[in-house]
This record gives sequence, C-alpha cells and structure tokens, in this order.
Amino acid sequence: MTHIRAPREGDVRIPSGCAIAGIMDRSGERHSGGDILKSIALMHDRSNGLGGGFAAYGIYPDYAELRAFHIMYESPEARRETEAYLDVHFISEKQERIPTDSSSRIRNAPDIWRYFVAPHPVRLSMSGMDEPEYTMQHVFHINGCIDGAFVASSGKNMGVFKGVGYPEDIGEFYRIEDYKAWAWTAHGRFPTNTPGWWGGAHPFTLLDWSVVHNGEISSYDANRRYVEQYGYDCELQTDTEVITYLFDLLARRHGFSPEMAAHIMTAPAWDEIDRMEPSRRAFETALRITYPSALVNGPFSVIIGSNEGLLALNDRLKLRALMTAEKGSMVYLASEQAAIEAVCPDAENVRSLDGGVPFLVLLDSVAERKRQENPENSPEQPRPRALEVGLQPSVRKEA
Repeated sequence: MTHIRAPREGDVRIPSGCAIAGIMDRSGERHSGGDILKSIALMHDRSNGLGGGFAAYGIYPDYAELRAFHIMYESPEARRETEAYLDVHFISEKQERIPTDSSSRIRNAPDIWRYFVAPHPVRLSMSGMDEPEYTMQHVFHINGCIDGAFVASSGKNMGVFKGVGYPEDIGEFYRIEDYKAWAWTAHGRFPTNTPGWWGGAHPFTLLDWSVVHNGEISSYDANRRYVEQYGYDCELQTDTEVITYLFDLLARRHGFSPEMAAHIMTAPAWDEIDRMEPSRRAFETALRITYPSALVNGPFSVIIGSNEGLLALNDRLKLRALMTAEKGSMVYLASEQAAIEAVCPDAENVRSLDGGVPFLVLLDSVAERKRQENPENSPEQPRPRALEVGLQPSVRKEA
C-alpha cells in the first residue's frame, strides 16, 4: 500500500491576497448581478469563506433621490434603538427587510433591513451641515454608539450586500441576480490582520463611496490618526475603512478630483520628485508636504465605486494584481484575467494596470458634463482627464 503524505507548508501555493472584481456599463444600462457573481466565483481559491460582498449602483431608481440605508442588526433591541434614532433625524419613505434566500449556505446572519430616507429638513438646517456631512455623522453615531447595529451602506441609488462566507454564497444569500445595476463590484476575502465579521466584510462604504480592497495597508496607523483628526471614526476592525475615509476627505471635503485624490494617496517618492522639471517638482512637493499622512503604503489594489463611475488603483510598486478589459460600453476589472474572460470571452484591450496610476471610468453622461467644466488646477494647463476607458497619463519623469 502506497503511503500518501499530506501536503505541508510550502507544498501548495496559496494565491496572494483577496479577490476583487468590477463590471460597469458606461452607457448607464443596468445589468443583473449574474456576471459579477460568475466573475468573483471563478476566483474562489483567493478567498477563505470569512468574507464576501457586492456593491451595486443604480439598483433603486424609484428612490434615487433618497439615502438607502442597509443596516445589520444583532438583536431586536438594536433595531428598535436604531429605528427610533432614524425617526428623529430622518424622514423615512419606506423600510423593509432585505430579501434573502433561507436555503443558501450562509448561516447565523444578522437581521438585515433597508430604509429609504431623507434628512429631517429642520434638523439638517439647524445642524449647519450639508446633506452628505449630516448623513455621515449619523452613520458614525449608529456604528459607534448603538450596540449591535451597523450601517453597511448609506448611498443614493446604491447598496452593499456583504457578510461572512464565500462571495458566491453571499451573492446567493442576497439574491443579487434579482437586482439590476449599471456598475457592480465584488470582493472575496483572504485574512490579513483582522477577524472576519459581517460588518467588516467588503465592500466598505461611506455615503456614495464603496471600496473593495486586496492587500494590506502598512501605513494604517498613520492614516488612521490623520483621518481621525477630521472626525472619522476608525473602529470597525478593517484597514479598508481608512482608504474609504481618506478618499472621502480628499474628494468630498477638500474638493479634489477622484484622480487627484488617488494621486495624493499614491504620491511619487522623493527621489522621483527631485528628477521632475521645476513646476511639476514644486507641485508634487507641495502635495507631499500638505498631505504627508494621506500617503498609503503597502501592497494593495482597490476598486472605488461612486455614483459617477469606478476608479481602480494599485500601489506604486504594483505588488497586487489588477487587470482591466473592455467590450463596447462595458468595462471589466478583476484580480485575474480569467475572471474577466469568464464573463466576456472576447474582451478587448486586456491589460494590467500600472502601479500608482489611477484608472477612472465614468458614465458617458458624467464624462460629457465634466468635459464642459474647467480643468482642475494643475501646473500643466490644460491637463487631460481620464474620462473614458484608459490609463490616466503617468507623471512625467525627466532627468
């Protein structure tokens, strides 16, 4: 009888990192969640069953002007307290349990509800805040002050469906094939330094932003201390939340374009800046001096969703894989090329994204509107913007 030795450490190669994927139709036409489910399921071996999820944009056209709160509850008391809080600060148009499939392999799920709400107009006026800031502060209150309640998403005409499990099982549990969206992102988790739990699964969100992340943020403590100075609460046991908050701080609060916000987060090294021509060198130096703690270090690839489109970004050294391709108005992103070809075998212009170079894809309607706007302040005028499929022009290197 032949003895078969069990695999040992080093015998089997474990794929590096998590799995992420994104699919978007630039025309704004909505598609079911079937393709994103198929794409992320192909990368099953990059996950471990401790987290999976999906973000979808355009799924609530009948409530497009309202905030869609997806909230998870661990107890009836948490739900009662949260709903009482929402009744004070928001006006609710509709509330209901999110439909789920009880026959799926997902077990021990929290009670998951959705609420279509608008800020109470009097309280919003008295707060002195704009609508996004008002909403954000109340999301932080629910997550930080109501035991057993967690806001999974709070955007307009979008929602996040996530939990503990393999992504294909999470998709079946939430019945995402019943939804139609013009943009989908997905995530399958492999553990780094944080536990797997329903609230900490990806996508991680704030307002209309959603982030799926493959990698590890070695600069987490510096980034966390920085965003906490601006009132962001980082207490959800995932380094992905700091990416989300940094992007919100730079793009929404400080008014940078998505490309520039991403550039600040992956700014060039000082020796590269020293080799730039004078005006570019002065510009990059000012950014590094002004936003030193917004620089994100470590191996990562991320896909950031918004109501305008998708932005993909790798770390400067390209330590995590991220591929893209297109076919007509469709744009595909994934950690592996095979995950793109699984849903679009004849995809065109298949390529790997460059490290530290933001890749932005906008809805055609948004791109056209932005073409009419003034170019953002930059030492190079006019500066082209990535409004279509393609890579943002790299920062020029000069000897």
